[in-house]
Amino acid sequence: MTTAAGAPRREATRVVPAVRALLPYLAAGTAFGIVLIKSDVVSWFRIQEMFRFHSFHMYGIIGSGFFTAFISLRVLRALGVRTLAGEAIAIPPKQMGSGARYAIGGFVFGLGWALTGTCPGPLFALIGTGSSVFLVVLVSALAGTWLYGGLRSRLPH
Repeated sequence: MTTAAGAPRREATRVVPAVRALLPYLAAGTAFGIVLIKSDVVSWFRIQEMFRFHSFHMYGIIGSGFFTAFISLRVLRALGVRTLAGEAIAIPPKQMGSGARYAIGGFVFGLGWALTGTCPGPLFALIGTGSSVFLVVLVSALAGTWLYGGLRSRLPH
């Protein structure tokens, strides 16, 4: 097909199915963001309450997420559900080694969480509410991920 000027017309038929395939993920992410906002998980004050052990709110949410994942994995295993590729759903065991990578990673993650008042999950929800200052946090998180990718081979694993 060509345009009126005779130039070849770009076919949008390849793009539309790809975008359509991503719509369920956009809907799930939007719903997740709404839940984060409504449950007050993105509140800096709630996060500070947690770090100061003044409130059970955040621990309850984190615990309920853990419990839900635990039960969900048990049900998936019991039903024999497989991935789209036909593989069994399995979580490989962690290789602790000296444990340095978990201690260092946890420290850096916790430090970033305490300084910014948010973890990576709610970043997009906060940006979606119009809190554009969190764009700086998002860029910093992406830069940290990029830096880790560059230094990964030299870090203790």
